[in-house]
Amino acid sequence: MSIRRIAVSTGGGDAPGLNAVIRAVVLSALRRGWRCVGIRDGYNGLLDPRGYPHGGLVALERDSVRGLTHLGGTILGTTNRGNPLRYPTPAPEGRTVETDRTDELVARFREEGLDALVAVGGDGSLAIAHALARQGLPVVGVPKTIDNDLDQTVVTFGFDTAVEFATECIDRLHSTAESHQRVLVIEVMGRYAGWIALHAGVAASADAILIPEIPYAIERVAEKIAERERNGRHFSIVVVAEGARPRGGGLTVQEAAAAGRAERLGGVGEKVAAELSRLTGKESRTVVLGHLLRGGRPTANDRLIALRFGAAAVRALAEGHSGVMVALNPPEVLYVPLSAGIRRMKCVPVEGDTVRTARDLGISFGD
Repeated sequence: MSIRRIAVSTGGGDAPGLNAVIRAVVLSALRRGWRCVGIRDGYNGLLDPRGYPHGGLVALERDSVRGLTHLGGTILGTTNRGNPLRYPTPAPEGRTVETDRTDELVARFREEGLDALVAVGGDGSLAIAHALARQGLPVVGVPKTIDNDLDQTVVTFGFDTAVEFATECIDRLHSTAESHQRVLVIEVMGRYAGWIALHAGVAASADAILIPEIPYAIERVAEKIAERERNGRHFSIVVVAEGARPRGGGLTVQEAAAAGRAERLGGVGEKVAAELSRLTGKESRTVVLGHLLRGGRPTANDRLIALRFGAAAVRALAEGHSGVMVALNPPEVLYVPLSAGIRRMKCVPVEGDTVRTARDLGISFGD
């Protein structure tokens, strides 16, 4: 495979460390004599270049990536609404339908003289990368998500930063909860997996942690709060993953799925707080950390993982690999098939050591 010009795209939700990946890809490519371009906003820069006055592709040189490692966000922009496998397209009578535009996208790659792609993203973005690889485009995926729910890699970059910030926020909320003798419910991101809630909750000494993998009974959480009251502890901290659900109940959804857009979770924290107020008689307040977990400077650990992933992705292309994802298997970064990385969601093991540790510490999961 002869490579002269490669592209890099960042898709899905942003995560701390994306700019570090871009820097590593560009510098590693330039060392091999390759040229590098960035695709704006996922694949929109190729699929809808007229929407960009200066073009949907941006040349990435050494000066373009200087000083990027510590910056959050992505200089290329990103989107979770432009999936070329299910692209939202206007239809008669004001409807919107989903259209597969991957053939068109591959054709645009070839028209632009792009020889390979480094696709940085979560499960949706890597599913797109897999589809492009199956059509013959040389592609290497880089796993990115604060949710840490991608399979085949021990961790994704962005997760450590999200947990670190969530832990700091919960630490701060302990003092105000104790001062006012309140129940504070902290809702965190994570989609359908409870990694952020679990790790931040344990690290910050939460009293209860509600995660999607363990459906909860709100009465059990109320019992935990009552037990603390009897022991002279007149406040409680409850950490709730946005995908947490009660036994026999469903997810709390803010916005239903639509053409080109997945459902948006959120609001379970308010429900939990209201139910706990009713059951315990204590004043309960909700704090939603939301997109605060996505923003800001990546931790040193996330920077290092991102830089390693970006450099490894370029090495993979140089070695002739395609249709693979770089994955952390300490101490090494390996190449695994993209099909394996997107086959299933990596959920919290309910009998895993971190859950068992939490139970030994007296933390309730509402079960």
